[in-house]
Amino acid sequence: MLRALSGGPRLTGPTLRRSALAAVLLSVTAALPPSAATAADVADGAARGPSGGGLSAVIRYTENGVPHILARDYAHLGFGTGWAQAADQVCVLADGFVTVAGERSRWFGPDAAPDGSLSSATGNLSSDLYFKGVRESGAVERLLATPAPAGPSGDLKELMRGWAAGYNAWLAQNRVTDPACKDAGWVRPVTATEVAARGLAVSVLGGQGRAVDGITSALPPGSAPGAPQRRDGRDAPEGPGGPAVPESAAEAAREFFDTTRYDRGSNAVAFAGSTTKSGSGLLLGNPHYPWQGGRRFWQSQQTIPGELNVSGGSLLGTPVVNIGFNEKVAWSHTVATGTPVNLHQLTLDPADPTAYLVDGKPEKMVPRTVSVPVAAGEPVTRTQWWTRYGPVLAHLGPGLPLPWTAGTAYALNDPNALNLRGSDTALALGRSRSVAGIREALARTQGLPWVNTVAADSAGGTLFSQSQVLPRITDELAARCSTPLGRATYPSSGLAVLDGARGDCAPGSDPDAVQQGVFGPAKTPALMGAPYVENSNDSAWLANAERPLTGYERVWGNVATPRSLRTRGAIEDVSAMAARGRLTVADLQAQQFANRVPAGDLAAADAAAACAALPGGTATGGDGAAVDVSAACAVLAGWDRTADGSSRGALLFDRFWRKLTATTAAKDLWLVPFSAADPVRTPRTLNRAAPGIGRALADAVAELRAAGIALDAPLGEHQFVVRGGERLPVGGGTEALGVWNKIEAPWNAAAGGYPEVVHGSSHIQAVGWNGGGCPVARTLLTYGQSSNPRSPYSADQTRLFSQERWVTSRFCERDILASPRLKVVWPRERR
Repeated sequence: MLRALSGGPRLTGPTLRRSALAAVLLSVTAALPPSAATAADVADGAARGPSGGGLSAVIRYTENGVPHILARDYAHLGFGTGWAQAADQVCVLADGFVTVAGERSRWFGPDAAPDGSLSSATGNLSSDLYFKGVRESGAVERLLATPAPAGPSGDLKELMRGWAAGYNAWLAQNRVTDPACKDAGWVRPVTATEVAARGLAVSVLGGQGRAVDGITSALPPGSAPGAPQRRDGRDAPEGPGGPAVPESAAEAAREFFDTTRYDRGSNAVAFAGSTTKSGSGLLLGNPHYPWQGGRRFWQSQQTIPGELNVSGGSLLGTPVVNIGFNEKVAWSHTVATGTPVNLHQLTLDPADPTAYLVDGKPEKMVPRTVSVPVAAGEPVTRTQWWTRYGPVLAHLGPGLPLPWTAGTAYALNDPNALNLRGSDTALALGRSRSVAGIREALARTQGLPWVNTVAADSAGGTLFSQSQVLPRITDELAARCSTPLGRATYPSSGLAVLDGARGDCAPGSDPDAVQQGVFGPAKTPALMGAPYVENSNDSAWLANAERPLTGYERVWGNVATPRSLRTRGAIEDVSAMAARGRLTVADLQAQQFANRVPAGDLAAADAAAACAALPGGTATGGDGAAVDVSAACAVLAGWDRTADGSSRGALLFDRFWRKLTATTAAKDLWLVPFSAADPVRTPRTLNRAAPGIGRALADAVAELRAAGIALDAPLGEHQFVVRGGERLPVGGGTEALGVWNKIEAPWNAAAGGYPEVVHGSSHIQAVGWNGGGCPVARTLLTYGQSSNPRSPYSADQTRLFSQERWVTSRFCERDILASPRLKVVWPRERR
């Protein structure tokens, strides 16, 4: 239908959109049963808007509660999106708005912890001090007033305005049934500015958002009345200790910025037409995100006829599709290795610890005093200190203390604190028609704060791009301006610690950058047209192992260093697929659920042999007790090297491998060390003589026996989730195993093993084209559309995920209208 609309007289702007919308709506309502609303009424009303003005949209729901939102412009599209998100996720959304308002302590108490979706604050009080400080500073309003392209576009502002109106209209016209917030006073209407504030929080998740505790606990020396503040901002014993030692700081910074340790990650691969059966590209996106809380994805299709038609996953609270596809191109994101912040080491004025020197001249810090209301208590007032570089902080994670002394303090530079363009980038990707268009959209909007982009198009093209907003830290600048601390942290992690007393040590700017102090798109590591491009959260170096990317500054990531097992396994898989050729969407589906365990392929046979060689079949555990492990040898030898729910031996190997790698350094684990000339196949060959093997075997066997778990128990019996009283087995495996289908679940022997998934595979999409007018797409939202346990869509796709089944995406009009579950609603503002 949308294609047919383009064949008539050429209309432009609002006239085109209204005419196209009316035509689509007539086809929608004509397909409804006689009991539905009259076709003419719905089509005419939706095209013109509700009587009395206001915003509206038409939402067509298909299987699994997926909404297809149809609107005449961006404000109306935002309205429909806000309404539909509220219908599925009102409690989670409302909780997030409490966060960005700085009111968690008021409603939930100061000592409870946020869900981590909008920052890494360890307590509500610390979270509130930071977010209320941001709001009271006027930072969001200034960014909204900044003209595009540095600031948000008019279309994005309209989307945010509409989203707030849609969310508010749903609240006004519906009863909340989710027990998580039913009748709660903290569920309230929001403004477009608050929607923007939530977007800014997402933008700084990799920077200021990870340093909230350090920002809110930084105090000038001698200023605290009594004991210094603890990390959550309340008066208590100090957190991290004395100054960071460069040697230990290097490792602490490496761990802090290690993308494989995040609770957000991902795999994505794009295949070129030369490798596929149809000659069109293919894309498999497998983001790894939390299964609970506010960092969940939510699925929809957004359509403004003649302007935008895109389907995919949105982060909750955002008015755009973040990862998805349209009729010509598909894309996904993976968390990137670029270090999105740097530190400036300040030389303080000897007469004033709240003033710092730049080129010999003192500059006063700017105090940001914030008062936070607290449940059943007096408000808590604290002062944060800001500089030309950013906020002063007391530490960057528990391993990297940055004490404020009489002579020195540290300030955090996060360029994404000036970036409200992320949703503009998503919008531009959704309007793109090719991978070249994707690359142009990334270069024009420059809004992605902490992700790579992998894309394929219907013409057979592929793209990998690490188009991040990063501080413009060149290797030359780091060599010239690093302090002793920075000379340790920059090589290990890309974290530059620059001399803040020198004006010539501030990050420079590129002429093609839309923002001061960041790299322009010409410096972005990128690869177009390769037979495959793949990323699993390592650096850009091996996006294609046959065409390595090099020559970028260290802040973007490393080269010629060991890759994670997930990266190594992924490259082995996708390069073999590309070489085999004639690929289809079905091959992408098979890859998603292959559940191959690269660690098992590398080590299981040698571990079984080492087990069999133990004298008397006995090993000594970590507690010094002798354990009969002889039964484990055959289980490891007979294991199929997968993490399928039916795999016998997968659980034993998983527990053994976690214990072994936690206590044994890589140099002692492998006989063949890493080689940059063979990075996918090295290191390899398990050192059977490594002393940790016997201990890890003993501990794993003892642990399983104590829990009453058979050594050869099927994985799915002990890795599962419970939904609606139903126990659903879950396949996949942890980061340490290198499984593509990543699943992270805390061990709880008393509850049966791994009884809940905390994060892992989330909004999965396998997309291709077969020469027809519609993309061929299969999707899966592993935790379902709704967090409301009373919703039929709170666990339906979790059951599908457990069964390794998919949802067939309905993108074209004829497919939407053919849905046996089609339900049409027309939400409207009531004024």
